[in-house]
Amino acid sequence: MTATHRALPELPHWETLPADLSGAIRETKSALRARIEASGRSVEAVFAVVEAQVRARVAEIQRLRERGEDVWPVIDYADIAAGTVPPDQVEAVRRRGCAVVRGHFERAQALLWDESIVNYVERNEFFQNYRGPGDDFFGSVGSTPEIYPIYWSQAQMRARQSDRTARVQSFLNSFWKHESEGVRWFEPDRDALYPDRIRRRPEGADSAGLGTHSDPGTLDLWMTASYQRAFRHLFDGTVEDYDPWDAAHRTAATQYPGSTMCSAFRTFQGWTALSDMDHDQGVLHAVPIPEAMAYLMLRPLLPDVPDDDMCGVMPNQVFPADHKWHSDVLDGLVGIPDVGAGDSVWWHCDVIHSVAPVADQRGWGNVMYIPAAPWCPRNEAYSACVREAFLTGSSPSDFPAEHYERTWDGRFTYEQLNGTGRRGMGFESR
Repeated sequence: MTATHRALPELPHWETLPADLSGAIRETKSALRARIEASGRSVEAVFAVVEAQVRARVAEIQRLRERGEDVWPVIDYADIAAGTVPPDQVEAVRRRGCAVVRGHFERAQALLWDESIVNYVERNEFFQNYRGPGDDFFGSVGSTPEIYPIYWSQAQMRARQSDRTARVQSFLNSFWKHESEGVRWFEPDRDALYPDRIRRRPEGADSAGLGTHSDPGTLDLWMTASYQRAFRHLFDGTVEDYDPWDAAHRTAATQYPGSTMCSAFRTFQGWTALSDMDHDQGVLHAVPIPEAMAYLMLRPLLPDVPDDDMCGVMPNQVFPADHKWHSDVLDGLVGIPDVGAGDSVWWHCDVIHSVAPVADQRGWGNVMYIPAAPWCPRNEAYSACVREAFLTGSSPSDFPAEHYERTWDGRFTYEQLNGTGRRGMGFESR
């Protein structure tokens, strides 16, 4: 069924958080319901389309697990570099919205980087000066410190500006529609080098992990004009046309300020392993269904959800996915396979994910968080903050203002940037 061509009601929007948040949520939900119904469809009918699709994907994932087959696509870096990734693996990445890249870096290189990070933090007396978790989200993991608020080490910057990383990022960006409506939404072969932290979880550690959540935003996804346009098919009666790989309007959108915001547009979240990690040792899990974002967006509009509630989504909290509202989706949660030092792990920016808890961990669990964040208006705007933080050794503005590295010896410097690094941070335009 297609929507009629009648004029649909305008949606209210707030580019900053409204003072009366409960009232704004009620108004938004009422307007979204009215818009869907004006298209000639009911909210329940639109949601049923998405629910059926998600349930079919979950059943497919469960069948693969029962047969002992990989759910996460596993791709060799050599095939990405040579342009010879088999078509069935390309289709698997598109369908699942995630991938493990084997041999992204040579194992020996990854282990040397891991050692260099240890030397970097010890030489600069990080542990003697550590003040505890800078944010509540990662403060919940339990081992201290597990997330290091370090951004400008030699290892992180060399990995970010590496040609190998650029090739993987370009491959992942190719799954996205980056041109539509006469607009080039992002540059698929230029990354913005979004700076993030590192995780070092020691052997024998106990960690509480992280609950199931998604990262693209919070209430801004329903309540700002840019995101209303990005998710337009969910609310205008054309839900069958919704494409989780379409970047339209996302690259100019902004999130409401808060402790869990991200100023950048990331096509894929990602990390690079600096140690070997077995699949049962507190690793990443995901619901490998990119379309599940439509479920998350439409679920609050059903009549069993209170009018001032978006299924628990609130500013300054992660976007939760839980069994109270999203049980159909969470049945598809599945962990990564074993990974080795130098492998990288990637998941679509909308994908629901978590980190499993672990007790008495076997081996280290060390990663550098490096996403795919292609050059676009949103990332170009944030790059000014990134450049300032890099030059001064400060924490980037998306993260707690801890600034450990301002006086550190051995920090990566401007003179060490290559062409990819200078373009990615906006020091050069081309």
